[in-house]
Amino acid sequence: MTNRIALVLGFLIVGAIVIDYVYYGTEHMLFLAKKMTDLIEWLAFWR
Repeated sequence: MTNRIALVLGFLIVGAIVIDYVYYGTEHMLFLAKKMTDLIEWLAFWR
């Protein structure tokens, strides 16, 4: 992955988070963060 692709993906992710925050508030982000930590723990178990 080149630096250019990494920057574009980073900006897209940050932009999606900002748009979600502006339209829906922080409740969804907290839920997604909790589910992401559960997924990471589950994947670490299988490693």
